[in-house]
Amino acid sequence: MVAMTTGRQNVAVLGSTGSIGRNALEVIAATSDRTRLWAISAHSRLQQAVDQARQFQPAYLVAASPQHAESFDWSTLPNHTRLLRGPESLEAVARHEEVDTVVSAIVGSAGLRSTWAALEAGKRVALANKETMVVAGPLINDLLAQYGGQLIPVDSEHSAVFQSLSAGRRGDVSRVVLTASGGPFRDFTHTQLEQVTVEQALDHPTWDMGPKITVDSATMMNKALEIIEARWLFNLSPEQISVVVHPQSVVHSMVEFIDGSVVAQLSPPDMKLPIQYALSYPERWSGPAERIDWADVHQLQFLPPDPDRFPALALGAEVARQGGTAGAVLNAANEAAVASFLQGELKFTEIVAACRSILNQHHFEPQPTLHRLMQLDAWARQEVTRWVCT
Repeated sequence: MVAMTTGRQNVAVLGSTGSIGRNALEVIAATSDRTRLWAISAHSRLQQAVDQARQFQPAYLVAASPQHAESFDWSTLPNHTRLLRGPESLEAVARHEEVDTVVSAIVGSAGLRSTWAALEAGKRVALANKETMVVAGPLINDLLAQYGGQLIPVDSEHSAVFQSLSAGRRGDVSRVVLTASGGPFRDFTHTQLEQVTVEQALDHPTWDMGPKITVDSATMMNKALEIIEARWLFNLSPEQISVVVHPQSVVHSMVEFIDGSVVAQLSPPDMKLPIQYALSYPERWSGPAERIDWADVHQLQFLPPDPDRFPALALGAEVARQGGTAGAVLNAANEAAVASFLQGELKFTEIVAACRSILNQHHFEPQPTLHRLMQLDAWARQEVTRWVCT
């Protein structure tokens, strides 16, 4: 167990202006007798970060992009808050001796190095950056074993699994069932999917998320990445992980034990609950998360996903079986392909096709170093650019 400082828990929220970051700040505001915002970071939404600093008075604000920081007017930043610039400052804050918990909420592989630094320093990490485990799951588990840090998942699905696992022994787990909303296109035909616009893909029926994650939900690549993440987070075989479509997003995931018992975690689709649990674990605190109104009538549906409509799921299962360099290549290719789609350069149905093509091209290595994973991350992005131009 990671030791916390006496008194309030010092929390660094890396990626404080994104959806997870903003929810984390709401949790910290509501639990101010237990938590204190010690540092925040932002990439381009610097005015929003300054507004957060004025409200919470953290010790540090990290402007991760030197280019954006250079042109920004910092005159309204509170005197109490020290400004740091550049991605290396994210790692310095994550390692800082006064930080108890790092909320890893930077989207994409950009969040990997600061998460790595926090775990290397033996911190608790509230992990919302699924790419960390997708890209470098085995290496992250080595860090946990070596330095004694703690990784608590914030993704609603993995938080649900984490909570449900407490109902039995790990050796008695039969399988984990990850739930998926199915996104806005779960009933679309192949012809309709070919015509999907950026605006349609960004209109999620349940969750309020950033554009990259929202598109991932629409392609169900988010669930593919979550299969890989669950593989390494919970030491499961790929065959122990399955996916079911659950449009209401109330059951966040389930654990089935060998006796047939299924334990699930239910709550409204509100990210404040898994964020708070990552801060409070193993305790539970009263907090700002929405509650289920059991006086209402509720219907919960569970449907098998269509593998033809959503080929990303098979790709995720394949990469989970492969391990090695496959996760880094898939993740980087997907980030680049989604960016191309948002810029109007790729069709919606070409996102997963591009990822499959790049994954098939790469030279697989079973035990890569972090440096090699970062090289392949850059290579995969370049290959997507070439794929788009052909």
